[in-house]
Amino acid sequence: MTEKRFNPLPGFRLTLGLSVFYLSAIVLIPIAALFIKALDVSWADFWRLAFNARALAAYKLTFGASLVAALANAVFGTLLAWVLVRYRFPGRRLIDALVDFPFALPTAVAGLTLASLFSENGWLGRFLVPYGIRGAFTPLGVVIALTFVGLPFAVRTLQPVLENFDRGVEEAAATLGAGRLRTFLTVIAPTLVPTIVTGFALAFARAIGEYGSIVFISGNVPYQTEIAPFLIVMRLEEYDYTGAMALAVVLMVCSFLLLAAINWLEHWASHFEKQ
Repeated sequence: MTEKRFNPLPGFRLTLGLSVFYLSAIVLIPIAALFIKALDVSWADFWRLAFNARALAAYKLTFGASLVAALANAVFGTLLAWVLVRYRFPGRRLIDALVDFPFALPTAVAGLTLASLFSENGWLGRFLVPYGIRGAFTPLGVVIALTFVGLPFAVRTLQPVLENFDRGVEEAAATLGAGRLRTFLTVIAPTLVPTIVTGFALAFARAIGEYGSIVFISGNVPYQTEIAPFLIVMRLEEYDYTGAMALAVVLMVCSFLLLAAINWLEHWASHFEKQ
């Protein structure tokens, strides 16, 4: 006769049922409805709507700019997290608070602000445009906006790891004769790399779905500065729901692949740290 396990936390079945219901109502049912709607379209029509020349140009800019922005955030976000954790200086708390500013600032406001800063007559644009650096209404503006919204993901992912890092390991390496560069490459970097990659993936996934901050700074020129989320909105405004659905399915599949990659990276990072 098997003994019934005692669960010290009551209400497991009720809370599990509510969690599944909430997840289904908010996430699973809308996603399933989109895929079911996509099944009504023939493969030839779906391919024509989702992979025409304008859509391919939008995908290229969306994924290319997101990749560049995520790489920039991985590099500079790592440096910023290192400075905030390892050094004490006046204004450190203010800078640490400003890292979360893109979370609190509405994306439309961020787009308007960046567009005004980098326009030809803006505070920064008036100095950059004479040198051929145009940060507004160009693909570079898209990268700038995506870098702005993705920076907190890279910094906040790495900060807890740096704060919990055992300084005694560095001191032990120093007593064994390792210099600062060797200590960083052989002791610190192997621990940070998995987390940096996870922050990069999160920033990349966030950038793919960004819309509000890019609308104003990109100019939305077809085949040049038009991103995939904006093209979906355009199709909806034209009452082309089938075309919008086809584009949305492509982005959703890419998001699922990114989510799977992020989960695998987190599992790999936890396994790597245990070794």
